[in-house]
Amino acid sequence: MSHEQLLDGVWGAKPPRTGRRVLPSYVYALRKTLDAEGTGQAESVIRGGRGGYRFVGDGVRLDVDELGERAEEAQRARRAGDAATAADRYSRALDLFGGEPLAGLPGPFAQVERQRLVERRRSLQRERLDCLVLLGRSADALDELAALSAADPYDESLLALRMRALYGSERQAEALNAFQDMRERLRDELGVDPGEELRRVYEAVLRRDDAYLLGREPASLPAPATSATPAPTAPTPATPAPARRHRPVNDLPGAAGHLTGREPELALLTTPPSPGSVSVVTMDGPAGVGKSALVVRAAHELRAHFPDGCLYVDLRAHSAGRRRLAPQRVLRRLLRSLGAADSEVPGDLDELTAAWRAATSSLRLLLVLDDALGTQQIRPLLPAGPGSMAIVAGRRRLAGLDADRRISLETLGPGHAVSLLRHIVGEERADREPEATRELVRLCDGLPLALRIAGTRLQTRPSWTLAYLVDRMAGDERRLGELTAGDRSVEAAFRLSYDQLTPEQQRGFRTLGLAPTVEFDPLTSAAMLGRPFRDAERILEGLVDTSLVQQPRPGRYRLHDLVRVHARRLAEAAPAEAAVARTAALRLYLDAGRITSDWGPAGFPSGPEQSAGPAQPAQPKQPAGPQRPAPAPFTGWRDAEAWLAAAGAELADVVGHAAAIGEADYACWIAEALTDHLLGRGRYHECRTALKTALAHADAATDRRMPLALRSCMGMVDIYQGRYPQARAWFTEALDLSRRRDDRREEARALSGLGTAELNLGQVDQAIPHITEAVELSRRFDDHWLAAMGLSVLGAIHHLQGQNTEALAFFDSAHAHAETNGRPRMLSRVLTLAADVHVGLGDYSQATTLLRRAADLVQQAGDTFLAALTLARLGSAEQGAGNLSAAIALHHQALSQHRLLSPLTEPHYDRIEMDIRCRLGRAYAAEGRVREAQEQFRLALAVPRASAHPDERAQALAGLEECEALDGAVPPRST
Repeated sequence: MSHEQLLDGVWGAKPPRTGRRVLPSYVYALRKTLDAEGTGQAESVIRGGRGGYRFVGDGVRLDVDELGERAEEAQRARRAGDAATAADRYSRALDLFGGEPLAGLPGPFAQVERQRLVERRRSLQRERLDCLVLLGRSADALDELAALSAADPYDESLLALRMRALYGSERQAEALNAFQDMRERLRDELGVDPGEELRRVYEAVLRRDDAYLLGREPASLPAPATSATPAPTAPTPATPAPARRHRPVNDLPGAAGHLTGREPELALLTTPPSPGSVSVVTMDGPAGVGKSALVVRAAHELRAHFPDGCLYVDLRAHSAGRRRLAPQRVLRRLLRSLGAADSEVPGDLDELTAAWRAATSSLRLLLVLDDALGTQQIRPLLPAGPGSMAIVAGRRRLAGLDADRRISLETLGPGHAVSLLRHIVGEERADREPEATRELVRLCDGLPLALRIAGTRLQTRPSWTLAYLVDRMAGDERRLGELTAGDRSVEAAFRLSYDQLTPEQQRGFRTLGLAPTVEFDPLTSAAMLGRPFRDAERILEGLVDTSLVQQPRPGRYRLHDLVRVHARRLAEAAPAEAAVARTAALRLYLDAGRITSDWGPAGFPSGPEQSAGPAQPAQPKQPAGPQRPAPAPFTGWRDAEAWLAAAGAELADVVGHAAAIGEADYACWIAEALTDHLLGRGRYHECRTALKTALAHADAATDRRMPLALRSCMGMVDIYQGRYPQARAWFTEALDLSRRRDDRREEARALSGLGTAELNLGQVDQAIPHITEAVELSRRFDDHWLAAMGLSVLGAIHHLQGQNTEALAFFDSAHAHAETNGRPRMLSRVLTLAADVHVGLGDYSQATTLLRRAADLVQQAGDTFLAALTLARLGSAEQGAGNLSAAIALHHQALSQHRLLSPLTEPHYDRIEMDIRCRLGRAYAAEGRVREAQEQFRLALAVPRASAHPDERAQALAGLEECEALDGAVPPRST
């Protein structure tokens, strides 16, 4: 190491005043410590030379080397499937750590090594704990996992392992709660959702999938490195073969910068090439993600494999103020690097290509081509010698180039981004403000360039706190403006990518900045651009190839946060274009929600281009451009429903987006339209969030129906969640408002909801007049959904009162309205309620016929909740008809549907399980399978909140008593 490297590594930005003159005294002390007594300088392990010192490692054993060997032994055992041996070998590797590595040592070099070894230790710990889970020793892993998770609360892969361990320790509920805590933390603090692997583990815990959770490694856990990363040393030049006409060349730039979180990509890049062919590896990624630093680091690690040299070319595809390099110019430079004289270098591209291939045909070279633009630029530059390798990095995906490996570099995850920022600004400074550090990481979106610029600003301004910089970055305009330091700018880097796009792609990119959700699909883009679906898809795929747009899964796209800010700023520079695109996106979600809703489009009397009734002012003015959006691009309600389902948890964000941009009417319309869709899928929290957001802006909406309608929607959410007093309060407010404003349609809806709440509160006498009046009003306005709902409730009341003939008459009327409405959920409800009457009358044949039709309808609707209820009722009807084997099979199907529900979001989860198990127990008992019947009744009583459901608990206890009478079994004392 040179004197300058030693000074920088030990003292950093504050070298001693005596400069390099201080070094001999330190080296003397080291020699006295390390050398055997009497060793001279010439034989010392530390030897001086011109401008520096070198360490002679012969016969010296380093603990980091032993760490690498032990880790490799563990990894070999794990690859061989021997988890027990692997766990033991990982423990032996971890025994080498005696606390914090290099504790107390100052200086940048020690800081970097300390962080690297700490991360290495954590990786080994995780691998060992994963082996314990695979060995069935989950309980042994939990304490250590809890400590690791507390130290890094944003590490999703670590949480995935902890959830598996909790599940393996029969603590399923804690595993589910841990996921919910992480999801809320990520959304609240970082504005992101859990990654795919963590979601898969969550779903597997819900399914109780032992094979996935306990039988194989989770995909998110990084494979351990095979050896400790050696400290950088000066490479030994390879000796050229006598027949060579040139000396080995190395024009790689220095491997500057601190790499964090890139171990998997670095491992792929540094895989040695095949000796018999030319290996090509491509790396793409957005501007500022760290491609150049990574490929240069990889090239330095690969040098030993290429005895004839390592070449580096910056092709300048996205360089401000510098001309892009043509292939001819690059080839001339490369040939001169191999020793060709200028007079020997041809001028024609074909001749240059031939000369390059001839010159490299017998060489083993590493060629790094950085900031590449396209395939045609690259093909002439590839070396021809077997065993050579080309690493090509750029923002575009080079689909036309044959490559052995392709790597797409993404932004850093929260944990690694925090590590990089701590490295830049100093651990002590960052750790004084942990919340500001995390927020700054979020604002930088994990982009290494943004993090380095932010860190540089803090380095050069010691008086600034991290919180002060966070405050300066508040708002999109200031956010990108603050990410500039010297000649480096995040926005300038993005602009260079944008400038390379075609005009069509530029408009598409600008428009995506206005999308109401983080993720979007071609249909959203098509609506915003006013283009056909296939055109929008083609534009999106082209933007994916430029690394400006991500594709997290097939058919779904997204922008990085900072890229989205840049796209939005570009869009806002063309306000007329932006207004049309925003309205088109919101209209798409509104149309989808209304088409999907069981209320049907006719159930929404006001909205865009509709009259809101005599009490409502004119609709808001449309922006400049096309006044009437294209018809909704859905073939029917199933198509619209599938599209909304693909949006996942982002539907509530659409309402928030509309409110944030001042579109109060659209915020309210969309929240109302999505209510039925979200409630039908048990997504109560999202529905409530959307409605609360809209209700806060209802008074600003020009549609005066909205304050009434949204209150009724809030009441519906409370009905679904069993919060009947709160539901009654919402519907009472809605009823008062609707009567004051003389809105009879909303009055009908409020009356229906109020009657339903009263019924569930046991106030039957108060419920009947409310619902009867609601039915009369709904018939007046041809609201078939509301009429069917009200008539069904009246039928259910008469059934409970033993008035079966009247009940069936109400159900017949309800069925007529449901048929007109045409939605399967409403039809299935009516059929199921009518079947209950027939079961009570002993007419099992008719009940079975109705319930089979109802089961087909809920399957069409995809309603898991109704499917579980309907199958359970059908099983009981089959039992009544004497078909016991069919009844048992149907009850098991009902349990399977029930398991698909979430115990965290479905308030009736426990009661439904108890009901189904009691029905199944009775079917087993009727068939004489007493032991199996007892098991079901006991399982019903073992449901976590069984005491909260006295009717079902009483059924289970009665079932156990009947079983005792059948075979003399004594019920367990716990009952």
